[in-house]
Parts: sequence; C-alpha cells; structure tokens
Amino acid sequence: MKHNSTSGLTPIASAVALLVLSATMSAQAQQAQQPAAQEVVVTGIRASMQNAVNIKRNSNSVVDAVSAEDIGKMPDTDVGESLGRVPGVSVGRAFGQGASVSVRGSDPQMTYTTLNGQTIASTGWYDQQSIDRSFNYSLLPSELIGGIEVYKSSQADLTEGGIGGTVIVKTRKPLDMPSGSAFIGAKIGKGTVSTELDKDVSGLYSWKNEANTFGVLVGGAVENGEYIRRGIESDSRWSGDVAPTTFVQERKRQAFNLNLQARPTKDLDLGLNYLKLKLTGDNSNTSQYVFQNTYDPAAKTGFNNCTSLNAAGVCTSSTTTAATANNAFLQTWARTAEMTSDSLNLNGTYKGNGFKLDAVAGSTKADGGTSETTNYAYYSGDATGPNLPKWTGNINATGKQIIMTPSSPQDVTLANLPGSIGPSGSWATSKGPNTDKENYAQADLLLNLDWASGISSFKTGFRVSDHTFEKSSYRANFAATTINAPTASLYSGTIAMGPNGWSNPKPNIDAMMANTNQNITGWTYDRSGYGKLEEKNTAIYGMFNFEKEQWHGNFGARYISTDATGTGYAFNGTPLAAGDIGNNNGWSNSLTSQTAKYNDVLPSLNIAYDLNKNTILRLAASQAVTRPNFDNMFLATETGYQDKTAGNETITYGSVALKPMKSTQLDLSVEYYYGKGNLLSLTYFHKDINNFITTQTAVNQSIGVVSPDSGKDSWTVNRYVNAGGGKIDGLEAQINHSFDNGFGVVANYTLANATAPATSYQDQLNVFTQSSKHNVNLLGYWESPQYFARAAYNWRSEYMLRETGWYGNRMHDSYGTLDASIGWNVTDKIRLTLEATNLLKADDVQYGTASTTTTVKVPLQAGYPAWSFKGETTYRLSVSAKF
Repeated sequence: MKHNSTSGLTPIASAVALLVLSATMSAQAQQAQQPAAQEVVVTGIRASMQNAVNIKRNSNSVVDAVSAEDIGKMPDTDVGESLGRVPGVSVGRAFGQGASVSVRGSDPQMTYTTLNGQTIASTGWYDQQSIDRSFNYSLLPSELIGGIEVYKSSQADLTEGGIGGTVIVKTRKPLDMPSGSAFIGAKIGKGTVSTELDKDVSGLYSWKNEANTFGVLVGGAVENGEYIRRGIESDSRWSGDVAPTTFVQERKRQAFNLNLQARPTKDLDLGLNYLKLKLTGDNSNTSQYVFQNTYDPAAKTGFNNCTSLNAAGVCTSSTTTAATANNAFLQTWARTAEMTSDSLNLNGTYKGNGFKLDAVAGSTKADGGTSETTNYAYYSGDATGPNLPKWTGNINATGKQIIMTPSSPQDVTLANLPGSIGPSGSWATSKGPNTDKENYAQADLLLNLDWASGISSFKTGFRVSDHTFEKSSYRANFAATTINAPTASLYSGTIAMGPNGWSNPKPNIDAMMANTNQNITGWTYDRSGYGKLEEKNTAIYGMFNFEKEQWHGNFGARYISTDATGTGYAFNGTPLAAGDIGNNNGWSNSLTSQTAKYNDVLPSLNIAYDLNKNTILRLAASQAVTRPNFDNMFLATETGYQDKTAGNETITYGSVALKPMKSTQLDLSVEYYYGKGNLLSLTYFHKDINNFITTQTAVNQSIGVVSPDSGKDSWTVNRYVNAGGGKIDGLEAQINHSFDNGFGVVANYTLANATAPATSYQDQLNVFTQSSKHNVNLLGYWESPQYFARAAYNWRSEYMLRETGWYGNRMHDSYGTLDASIGWNVTDKIRLTLEATNLLKADDVQYGTASTTTTVKVPLQAGYPAWSFKGETTYRLSVSAKF
C-alpha cells in the first residue's frame, strides 16, 4: 500500500485552523473583558504532596496521584520510575529504566495506561521479549507531564482494560497556566557501570492571549546516553555453558508535545494535543562462553570439569585446569532498534444549562521492533579464533548468583582475533518490525439531576476504537562469498565483561551493520514470523453520581463488545519450495484468518462516607477485564529454528478466541486527613480473577519439520489456553506527614497475597506472575526556601517472571533501591540539583525455581542461578530555570 507522507499533517492543520479561528472570533467579541485574576501557585515538595493527597481525598474512587506542581521537579528519568513512589505500585526496571508497572500484585499487562484518558500505542524494541499490551514507560520523560492518577478501583466511565489498575497520564493545558510560563532544564549523568555520559535537555513554553481564550503550549525533551548491563547469562544446555555477558545500548530519547486550547465562549472549550515519542536503542550483546563439559551439543554425559550437579543434572561447581580446558567461544549479537509513538487527540467540552458534553477523537500509532540483527562469532577450534584465551579456574553456581574465579587471564584484545571477519550468515541476520495503531472516538454526557434522593447527576457515553497490531519478519539472503571487514574496524575501544570485569573489544554497531549489509543480496519474507491482529471495540456506559449528607460516590455499568480477527500463515506441513529459506519450512504460502467475538457487562459501585470532617470510609466493588496479550493471540509463532542451538526448537499456538481475564474486585478503606496534606490510610483489597491465560506445553513432539541444528523432528509445542483463575488479597497502608520545620515523610506498605492454581503454569508453581508479596516505599524530605533534599527507598520481594521463548519461567530475587537528591534554589527561578539512583547498587538476580518433574527447561529448574546483572548507581547533576 502506498503511504501518503502528508496525510498525518491534515488533521493537525485542520484543527489548528479551527482553534485559531475560534480564538480570533472570541477575542474580537470579548476585547472589553478584563483578564481573570491569576492564581497563586505554591511550589515545592510539600505542595506537590498536598496536591496529590487532595486528589485522593476528593475522588469518589480509590485513587492515588503523582503531582508535578513544579515543572520538571521529579527526580525520575521517566514516568514509570515516578509511579514507583505510589502505594501498591511496583516498577519493572528492564534495561535500567522503569519500563513496566504492576499495581497491587497484578501482572503489568493488567495495568491499562492512558494519555488524558485515551490509549497510547506502544511497541517493544527488543526481539527477545514478548509482545504485550502494556505501555513501555521508558518512552515518556517525566518533565512533559502535568500529573498522574492511578485508579485502583474501576468505575463505569473508565475505559476497560485494567484489572490491576488504570493509569491516567495528564498533560498540561495552556489556559490553566500563566501566559509566558517557561521552563528549561539540562542534566548530565554518569553511571558506575556505564562508561559514557548521559545528557538530557528539556524545555516547555506556554502562552495565552489576554482574554484567556486561546493558548499554545510546546514542550520537548532530548536525552542521549549509553546503558551497559554486565552479568552472566547462563543457558547451560550448550555443553554446560556459563556466559559472562555485557549488553551495551546507545540510547537516544526524543519527546515533543504540542497542546492548543481555545475557549471562544465561557461554555465551549476546544483542544488539540499532539505527543511524539521516539526511543532509539541500538545495542550489542557480547558473550564469552565457558564450556564446563566437552564441547559437543549432543553430549549428555562427560562433565569432565564438573565436581557437582544439581537435581536437574546441571553443573553447579567446576574446576578447570590448563590440561582440561575446552575450546573458547566469543560472539556478539548486534541490533539496530527503535520505537516511536505518535498520538493526536482532538477534544471539546460544551457546558449547557444543566448538562455538560465532552467529545474526543484521535489516533495513536507506534512503530518499533528490531530494525536489523547480525552476529559476529569467534571459536578457538577453527580459524576464527585460535588465539582466544581458554577458561581455567573455578565456577560456583550453588547460590543465587554464579561466582567465577579465573586462574588465568581472560582478557580479549584485537590480537586474539583474526585480521578480518565477516557476519555469521543468514541464519543470524533478520529484521522484525512491529506496528501498533488505534483510532478512537468517545462522547460523554453529564446531566445534572439534584434529586431529593441524593442522586446529583447521571453520566452516560460511548467509546469506539479500531485497534491493529502487526508484526513481520525478514531473513537476509547472503552472497555466496563472504565479504570480510578488517576486524579492528568492527570495534571501538574496550568494555568490561560480565561481573568480573575482564576486558574485551567494544563492538562498533554501525560498522558491524555496514559490513553485514555488504554481504546481503536481498531479504526473504519469513512467514513464520508474521502476525496481524485487529480488534473493533465498542463500549456504552451509564453511571449515577450521588451526594447526600455524609455520603457520596457513584454506581453504574459498562457494556463492552469486541470483534477480533487474527491473520497469519498456518503451520500445515507445506514443503519448502526451491530457493525459499529454512524458516518457512512447513508454513503455508497463503494467509489464513480466525475471528472471534465476545461481550460483557461490567458493573461498578464506589461509596465514600464522611465519618467526620477528617475521616472517610470507602467501599468499592466492580468487575474489570484485561484482554489477552498480543503474543497470546497470534495464530502461530516459531522460535529457535536454525539458531545453532539443538533442542531449542519451539512452536507456539495462540488464538483470538481466548477470553479476556476477568476480575471481581472489592476495596474497603479508611482514610484519615489532618493538617495540610497529612494522611493516614489503610485499605483491604480483593481480586478474584478467572479466565487466566496460560501455556500448555508438550516436549519432544513431532510436527513434520526436521531441525537443521539437531537433525531431528523433535519440538516443544506451546498452546495458549484459558485455564482456571486466581485470587489477590492484600492490605495497603499509607502515611503522609509534613512537619513544621520543613521535614516530611511518606511511607507505604502493600501486602499482596496473589495465588493461582499450580496447573495454570508450566512451572507448576501457584505464584501469580510478576507479583511481589511485599512492596515498601519510604520517602523522607526536607525543604527550606533555598535548599531541599529527599531520599527514597523502594523494595519489593521476589516475583515470578514467565515468558514463552528463549528466557522462560524464572524467579526474580527481591530488589531494593535507594535514591536521593539534594538541591539549591539559587534564585526564585534557577535551581541546581544533584541526584543519585540505586545507591545500594542492587543487583538484578534471576534463578530457576521449577521442579525437575516439570517441562521447564533444565537451567530453570532446581534453583539454578541462570541470570544475574551487576547493580549500577547513576549520578546526575541538573540545572533548571523557570519563568
């Protein structure tokens, strides 16, 4: 399909013209009016806390907020990290950033994130991670937001999709700010593991006319830096390998926000919001493999260096001498990757006599994935790496992390590598673009009733959306003769390898891609990697608001209907045609589709009772749904085929007929407010979730395709199914207290007892996915007119990670981070701040917990410490000015 490059500008241009026209007409009609008096805004940490507490107090639902009273005040680098301060919220810091959010022990995919109440499209950038519905928070810098609200209970007028909770990210509006408001800030940072400086510049400007009828707000942020993750990635199925590994990402983040607002009359408000986000994440993953047994992928015995094995037969202790040293293997996976998200939202509000009408229409689109992948490898058993150092020393894998103690130098220099080298070939060279898009429209009508019974208003509305997610895959065709590049040209500088930190050449991603593309004669479509999902969603709701004496709240219901279509190539044993790539072996030549439809009614009730002027009792009861992940719905997906690892061949069958997970949930809470911004609260919450989506796994299955790696037709076959349910019961305690001397404390604790039937999971563990039983947040701060300081500690107990594919099911160890910041208000407009994150250098530790009687791969059984990454402290110095 031909793409019209100017089509995206048409709605923006039209909306701008409409807003400018309405503002001009209004200004002409109201020239004689005097501008409204400006509101005095109190800034600072205390004011932000007070505002967040007021949002919670005045809400009918169970809501917590993150307030950005000061522009750019938050010390966090992205919105995900900012949310980590909210009671009951746990943040998954994948690749050093707050990428995912879990609310009250639920899976991050059960958290529905919106921008001003509407969907934000998002794709991943890493081809080894699952494709899900959750928003990747690492896209969005905190400087661009005006506040965040986390709805932990549902109500009829909230868009469905969040069993765990609904996160509403709000942008600022120009008519709510003084004209001429401006902010500019710059940060420079350095990590204790990453080697390059991180640089960040952000700014915002807001203007409105004197009549307060038209305003423009423009904001932007650019961040450049490097992220390095060092550790051990032990697969151990490949001759008992242990692989010190260093991941390097050249990271660039760009964000732009345009907000136009017009108020041609006091009753009509029109707006346009455009948000453009981009994250470029070119990366390399270099592994130096140590083989603890004879280098033979088919070998099942002969652990010639191992002194102990665990119950799964995996080597947990070894001693290697020069006489028993195996060949060495070094490889780098290099990837170019990015993800973008563009959202355009047109909105309007009209207030009439006894009613208010809101209308929204917009589109959000994200493109991303791995643009290209290549591989460079060296093996001491052939001409590519005869001079590589062979491992000698001890390896201890009896704890939660592997400890390596070398007895000979393991540093690799260019002198250890051949003079020239080329890419590994077509099996390792691919592209994996993804696209996510939603068009939506919504209208809401609020009618004032003021009935004697206490019913104050009735709200009703509808929302329609058309959502499409499409993934594709291509494999490279290589020339018959490899074009090598000088090895020195493929590297630039050095990197420290793994936790021990011995030296290795640092991959030059651009040079590796350039040499790879010299060898590529074309690309072949990989039918096994294609999938397209289309959803047409409709929702209609009705909700009554009530307020009488000490009582207030709402009750209502939301009706949802979804038509889903999945399109892909069927795996039906179609023979491979001459000249086709091996990955298409067994896959049909024509597309097939599967359709499904479901609907539901989701009731909700929120009641608040003012026990006295300071104490509120709350009851919330509702039903909520989370639709299946995209990965669950693709018709069929193949992994591990022709990847040079025998026994890794897997095919996974999904279905669009999967039912959404559904929760019946209850909240009971008491909240005590005293002073300005002070709060004590205790909440009991319960979620009863059914229609869990889980994996049925069968191993050693014959499917009609012989793997070139193993020479066998022996596959692992996964099928996604709805199976059983689970429960989350918990308590949430919170205290906010500000002292008169400038000190203050915020503390919250969440207990989430989340369990599901063991039969729901391949690992046979009755632990809810990504649920920490304990979550703690502690924040202490002090501020004066000139200085301020804060320290924040976040800790979560261990939690289970489950992924179908390379990584599999494993436990993430408990994780705690201490962050701190100190600042100086040089003037009333200029501020200097020094920030430090993860001062405790908490390591990222993951290990297998499945029993040896399960079908989970053996490195993730019996407590084997499969992955661990070195903790990094990051220091940042920032200067900001606001006017």
